[in-house]
Amino acid sequence: MKEIGWGVIGCGGIADRRTIPEGIIPSKRSRLVAVMSPHEDKVKRIARKYGVKKYYTKEDDLLRDPEVDAVYIATPNHLHHRQAIAAAESGKHILCEKPLALTIKECEEIISACRRNGVKLAVGFMMRFHSCHREALRLIREGSLGKPVLGRAQLTTWYPDIPGAWRQDPALGGGGCLMDMGIHCIDLLRMFFGEVTEVSAFAETLVFGYPVEDSSLVTLKFGDGPYGVVDNFFNIPDAAAQNRLELYGTRGAILADGTIGQESKGRLKVYLQEEERGYDAAQRREALGVQIKELTPTPINIYQAEIDDLVRCILEDSEPVNTGEEALKDQKIVLAAYESSRKGVKIKIRD
Repeated sequence: MKEIGWGVIGCGGIADRRTIPEGIIPSKRSRLVAVMSPHEDKVKRIARKYGVKKYYTKEDDLLRDPEVDAVYIATPNHLHHRQAIAAAESGKHILCEKPLALTIKECEEIISACRRNGVKLAVGFMMRFHSCHREALRLIREGSLGKPVLGRAQLTTWYPDIPGAWRQDPALGGGGCLMDMGIHCIDLLRMFFGEVTEVSAFAETLVFGYPVEDSSLVTLKFGDGPYGVVDNFFNIPDAAAQNRLELYGTRGAILADGTIGQESKGRLKVYLQEEERGYDAAQRREALGVQIKELTPTPINIYQAEIDDLVRCILEDSEPVNTGEEALKDQKIVLAAYESSRKGVKIKIRD
């Protein structure tokens, strides 16, 4: 069985915490070949930790390595554009952390470079692979929820002022809690409800002193009718954050607990109408029959799932779940939300 040799560009943070140990290492058709960081002490430590013989301090050296078939890019956001294009031009398949890039033009240039060089491109929206989210999607597609009318996705954390933190610098991260966390929530609601046509948003710094927003609230209008609400904060203590997913329709609700974030666990509570029971004005207080179920689909590791998905696409010449085109749609919505917050108006999403 052919294996895909992986090189990791930017091996701290999410790469070391999740994607290498939970994604690349356990993937049956993957092999970690090389790691790269501009900080030599760090890259040596990571190489020792995972038993990797090759380590680099320049991405060009990693991209010249013939054993590297695919790269995972987990660097600060402003570097994604240059590094992804360099990887594509080196003939390497790409898994890039979100956001794909800082601007629409940069995202389009990455997608074009990958097409031109015949390499696969996937973007790290790993929550699409969560077993509970897949089960919710199945219920929606089979019509159990009825006509969807509202979705809410929440992701918050405590992220105070930290000198030198790139996520708190708009030139390096492109934004604050909305760009960092809200884009995940927007992507999830798009998976459930389809394409967004209009956006209205608030994005402000309410608590801390950094120049990116620590608070955001986004409302979405989907093409076929449902509304969406996405709320993200850098100023709510982790122990208090609920990080909820709520999906409502004409036949009930799907509520997810513990599924939004970096974990692969969680559960669903499903409230579905059992049958139509008509009633007139005199009977309005009679509740419809509702079936309540708690579902715990067999967990799958979301990081391994995103690695396995791209590996399968490389070996079978198919398209990944989280394509560059999907990431571009998410980026258009996030940037429209920032525009809405600045101007105080509703923004239409254009293709």
